[in-house]
Amino acid sequence: MGQPQTWRQRRIRFMHRVHARRAARADTATAFVSAPEPHTIGQVARGRQLIAGNFLFSGLLVEGPDLSIWDIARDNPTVAEEIQGCEWLDDLAAVGADRARDRAQAWVFDWINRYGDGRSDGWTPGITGRRVIRWINHGFFLLRGKDKAAGQLFFQSLARQTLFLSKRWQVTSPGLRRFEALTGTIYAGLSLEGMEHHIPAAVAALSADCQSQIDKDGAIKTRNPEELLEILSLLNWTAKALTETGHDVPAPLKAAIERIAPTLRALRHSDGGLARFHGGGQGLEGRLDQALASSGVRGSPAKGLHMGYARLTAGRTTLIADAAAPPSGDASADGHASTLGFELTSGRRPLIVNCGSGARFGVEWRRASRATPSHSTMMIEGVSSSHLASSMASSQAEELLTGLPSLVRGYTIEDTQGRRLEMSQNGYQPSHGLTHARILHVSADGRTVDGEDILTTLDAADNAIFDKAMVHAGPIGIPYAVRFHLHPDVEATLDMGATAVAMRLKSGEVWVFRHDGQAKLSLSASVYLQNGRLRPRTTQQVVLSGSAMAYATRVRWSLAKAQDTPNAVRDLVKADPMDVVE
Repeated sequence: MGQPQTWRQRRIRFMHRVHARRAARADTATAFVSAPEPHTIGQVARGRQLIAGNFLFSGLLVEGPDLSIWDIARDNPTVAEEIQGCEWLDDLAAVGADRARDRAQAWVFDWINRYGDGRSDGWTPGITGRRVIRWINHGFFLLRGKDKAAGQLFFQSLARQTLFLSKRWQVTSPGLRRFEALTGTIYAGLSLEGMEHHIPAAVAALSADCQSQIDKDGAIKTRNPEELLEILSLLNWTAKALTETGHDVPAPLKAAIERIAPTLRALRHSDGGLARFHGGGQGLEGRLDQALASSGVRGSPAKGLHMGYARLTAGRTTLIADAAAPPSGDASADGHASTLGFELTSGRRPLIVNCGSGARFGVEWRRASRATPSHSTMMIEGVSSSHLASSMASSQAEELLTGLPSLVRGYTIEDTQGRRLEMSQNGYQPSHGLTHARILHVSADGRTVDGEDILTTLDAADNAIFDKAMVHAGPIGIPYAVRFHLHPDVEATLDMGATAVAMRLKSGEVWVFRHDGQAKLSLSASVYLQNGRLRPRTTQQVVLSGSAMAYATRVRWSLAKAQDTPNAVRDLVKADPMDVVE
């Protein structure tokens, strides 16, 4: 795990240790008040890999049938927190067989042996909250067949972790980790005998965070859709647990759920996955729909932007675009330079995507995935619309976004011809005097998407900056590229004398990409970064490249279903299984 870089961080880490050791010495005894019901979803494929001794975490694969999962955490600090959160219990429980239960029991009791004294890693509030939730969720799975002594050891460890949470959630920075710490405290207080006195303070703090961390439109500062989904899931679990135990659900918690659900519904592609922006993935299959159903919030999202994203839908086509400025400050630790980028899904099949987050594949992939070339948007070659700058203010040296566009606009318009999105951003204005404007139009039947990308100066000051940039660029002008990253399941070929690209989906649909001839069309290599995969998946990208030689450069393009492609296709082809071992 990363070492603290500031005095404040060192003190917080030190006090975590102090309270962990105090909690670990507490003479506590508890038991379940009632049978807990699992609320978390796991992946059967990952569970089977764990049983076989194939440990895949953040792109790291370790093979060792005889290893404990804590050997992996000890030897690989970069994935230690991921393992300490015990989300892998969801995967083993999803398998449910005796071998899966044996593994889960062995590793949980091994954690108690190695870390239960509070003198080792794993004792931070967010991670502890996540772990406590999983242990309680799968409590009977973990205790089945165990004797009384083992049960007492398990409950004692849960009680001690709850005591630690009750003392340390207060110093956890607002955000997902604090939501996890508070939810873990409440969950334990409701589920374990003798822990109920920790509930009121944690519920009050969670209510306050619902008001301060989730804005009036149901958005969070990081603009990470998957993180928002995690928060909604935590709030759903808390509301349900409070209701089932006869407690009142605070009004701010209910209101937060009511604000978040429409926002997430607006960020849902037609295949059921989330739009992948600002460090977030599409989420586990079914997780989003489960959270939306559990929220009890019905109805379609309102018109306009949702957490800064615009959604255009027609027929079986869904387009989601990043139409707002990236997150700033500490909230940008996982932010991407994706402004005006978009994703397009047809039915159950993604067509145009962003590369995704490379965080699970190492430092270099993480950095590359955050740059503008990894997104489906227009850019000046060699320059991202936002930049990365190192910050030493956190527990790890993080690269925050800097040099953000100061003005980003996005408007949606609906008429009889379809739905139209007009966006602009000035991220290239300081360096080149150019503003990027993008217009996207989805036809009423969803069969056609027309696009227009413009690089233009807006006034005499911009003209002067552009003239200076042109002197530096020389006679070749200022190179630009419009990128359209394709999902790995899309089979793309240059067609019609390299003036168009035919794209075949596994459903049998065929889409054709065309342009106005103002730029050079090519197919290039790309990658698709997906959680749960051993390594990045190879794919392709359509690229329109050219040079800006004047104060305004315009590129027009279109995506349209081939004429012989019906409006509705029976899509029965199953997705490929995860390649967690290759």
